[in-house]
Amino acid sequence: MKESDIKAVIDWCKSTGGITILSAIAIALIAAAHKGPYILVNTFVTGGMWALMAVGVALLFGVMNISNFAHGEYFMLGSLSAYYIIHPLKLYLQKNPNAFLAFITPLLGIVGAVVVGAVAGVVTDKLIFAQLRKRNRDNWLLNCFLITIGLSVIMMNAHMLIFGNTFKGIVNFWDIPAARIFGVYISVDRIVVVFIAMIAMLVFWALIKFSTLGKMIRAVAQDEKGAGMVGISVNGVHTITFALACGFAALAGGSLLFMFPSYPTVGLAPLYNSWFIIILVGFGNVAGAVPGGFIVALFQVLTRTYFGEGWDNVIPMILISFILIFKPYGIFETKVRTVWEQ
Repeated sequence: MKESDIKAVIDWCKSTGGITILSAIAIALIAAAHKGPYILVNTFVTGGMWALMAVGVALLFGVMNISNFAHGEYFMLGSLSAYYIIHPLKLYLQKNPNAFLAFITPLLGIVGAVVVGAVAGVVTDKLIFAQLRKRNRDNWLLNCFLITIGLSVIMMNAHMLIFGNTFKGIVNFWDIPAARIFGVYISVDRIVVVFIAMIAMLVFWALIKFSTLGKMIRAVAQDEKGAGMVGISVNGVHTITFALACGFAALAGGSLLFMFPSYPTVGLAPLYNSWFIIILVGFGNVAGAVPGGFIVALFQVLTRTYFGEGWDNVIPMILISFILIFKPYGIFETKVRTVWEQ
């Protein structure tokens, strides 16, 4: 390793973001030693999915300057889609056992959730935000806030009218005995969810950094007019961005169906957590949303463990507020809003 690389690592460790991340790791290890490794397991499972949700929120804000308060409803849409794919197949498998179909059924549900979420994102952008961009750019942030609040209400009520208020979930994805890791039994479902989150974030990183589409998204995030002048379809990039963000939310909803059954307001907690994260790391900070997701998840797991279920959002919010008193731009101190200038 070069001397410059070592210096960069040392500088990062001394930064607010580095100190926060290292402190969170230390706290997680101490809590795991005290209460058991399940602390780490629960943090990784929910943290990975909260990171995906927050990446979607940060992406929309960084590229399109949209504060999406309907993001949780795409989580709900993902969980609902996964349920209506997985549940009928599980009923079929009870009468017609098939090992291969039993194995791929949860994966089909999760993939279906992503597709439905991405398509819903395309439809939302084309029907609502593309029309708003054409007609009125004044008071953009306020208009988007009001529109997404209204969209959230419409989607929740549509769920109630069409699918009812009953909880729609499953006990587990795979009927496989739990794996024993470090003396703790961990369900296969939770292990798979962690891998799904990791793979999704790696694919997204590669897409943004190396692909032509990623370069187009970065260009539009940095300068819409300049991107349009060099031939990039700005409207097309906006639509794809919305599809990616909603696809991430639906992926989280479908993957966590065994933990969060689908019902009209299931997306509220994921939405709140997404905003906790991007406020903590800085608005538009897509890269920071990943460690931020795990930090917020750790706060919540520790709160439930030591204080009880009713406090799982209270303590994290107090801690985040305390941090922001001293670091109003977030722990990574990013004042930019673009997708890449982190």
